[in-house]
Amino acid sequence: MKRFIAISALLVASACNGDESLAKYGAAGKVWTLTEVDGAAFDARATIEFGDNGQISGQAPCNRYSAKQTAPYPWFKIGPTMATKMACPELQSESAFFASLEAMTLSEVSGSTLILSNDKGRTMIFSAQ
Repeated sequence: MKRFIAISALLVASACNGDESLAKYGAAGKVWTLTEVDGAAFDARATIEFGDNGQISGQAPCNRYSAKQTAPYPWFKIGPTMATKMACPELQSESAFFASLEAMTLSEVSGSTLILSNDKGRTMIFSAQ
């Protein structure tokens, strides 16, 4: 019984230990620039940044955006994305960026590379600036 209580206490402590987002696992303090989607170069400019408590923000090809990471690392799920509403010639790239970002379910930070992926084989590769 004491062993069960000790394990339960450890699980509760780790669950309450704060930020379990990508920021805690190497993504914080960097501007990540999208370089490719599904193996093809991404020709427009898009960035992502990871703040405290799962906050995400960045620059899509046309608009600034923000969202919240709602799954603990290494899982990746973002809450509703809020973006400014400016028009530009790259709106099609922006739509593709947001659709891809919302389809990702896994994340991995390895040095200056961030990989978002899902179980359907889709990937987004970012480089740290």
